[in-house]
Amino acid sequence: MACFINTIINKQNILFMAKYGKKAQQKVEKAMHELKEGELKTGSGKKVTSRKQAIAIGLSEAREEGGKVPPVKKKTKKKVKK
Repeated sequence: MACFINTIINKQNILFMAKYGKKAQQKVEKAMHELKEGELKTGSGKKVTSRKQAIAIGLSEAREEGGKVPPVKKKTKKKVKK
């Protein structure tokens, strides 16, 4: 399976490191399972229905436990002209 391989070779035979570690994969897998069972809740207690939100929750939990996950992308503020 591809999830156990730490490096990926593309068409030009260049090695790339994996972006996500095993802990992140396990957390996302668990969150997706809870989503399908209807047990996954947000921080405010609402039921999660979105697949993307379930993945984000799994990655967030992996970050908290120190898993190999890229940092959250920061939103840039737009400057307002006066």
